[in-house]
Amino acid sequence: MPKSREIHLTRRPAGMPQESDFTLVERDVADAGDGEVLVQNLYMSVDPAMRPRLTAGQALDEAMMGGALGRVVQSKHEGFAVGDLVTNRLGFREYFTSDGKGLTKLTPDPDLPLTVHMHALGMTGFTAYGGLLHIGALKDGEQVFVSTAGGAVGSVAAQIAKIKDCYVVGSTGSDEKARWLSDEVGLDAVINYKTQPIRGALEAATPKGLDVYFDNVGGDHLEAALRRMNTLGRIPVCGFISGYNSGRSAVSNLSNIIYSRVMLRGFVGTDFMHMYGDFQRDMAGWLKDGRVKYQETIREGISQAPQALIGLMHGDNAGKMLVRVSS
Repeated sequence: MPKSREIHLTRRPAGMPQESDFTLVERDVADAGDGEVLVQNLYMSVDPAMRPRLTAGQALDEAMMGGALGRVVQSKHEGFAVGDLVTNRLGFREYFTSDGKGLTKLTPDPDLPLTVHMHALGMTGFTAYGGLLHIGALKDGEQVFVSTAGGAVGSVAAQIAKIKDCYVVGSTGSDEKARWLSDEVGLDAVINYKTQPIRGALEAATPKGLDVYFDNVGGDHLEAALRRMNTLGRIPVCGFISGYNSGRSAVSNLSNIIYSRVMLRGFVGTDFMHMYGDFQRDMAGWLKDGRVKYQETIREGISQAPQALIGLMHGDNAGKMLVRVSS
């Protein structure tokens, strides 16, 4: 019976989350019984979409939910063997016992680091892939804008657009991230929205307007993009980072959707699961030949999970934010 540390939400945040909103709890976890497995989490994912659940959805005084990659360390379940790697949604804890529901076996690509299955080759990358190609209906050679292009989803979306020979503009919140996007990723234009007003900078960077805006932000970014959308442009809406803490994301020019006949649609990854096989083949190839690059920010130990989430909301991460729960 191992001891497991886990993170509980003990107070709903008012605005930006604080470390005092969370508590580190240690408890005993039962060994695997008949039809069960005991899983030790190795890595947990930290994502912007966790923030809305802190306001509504995540129960108080219970271990938080979140994507994770773990290893089976005990098994009395015929479908799992000791040593199997499994993805799960029980990330904010070191160990847990399961009857197998919600666990998905992972066969890692031997030519790629294990952690890429937590971002570019996992659901993060799939969100970018399907959001851009299916929801955004991207065509080769189009004009594209990706907000938070230095983040885990945005960086993949921007690079897929470049692979499709598009003109790509990205926004990010630091000069360091802007240099990476320009020098390493090769975007055509990069805007640091903290030093350049997004409206004027986007207008200058998009002389041919925009066919697709991959929206991770909402608010002023969406408003600026709506001014630049070409007729029959598409806006796949992946996130609203600008409103996650305040609950508001004001946009004053939504009428542009009508006049330019713009399609604006929110989505989640399960909307295009029929593409998952194509995604795995394409993304593995792009990673191996260097056409998709990535960055990782890895915090050590489950106790760092609250700080990792808060840091993510402040933009402290380069690329994917992960917590290494165990070796």
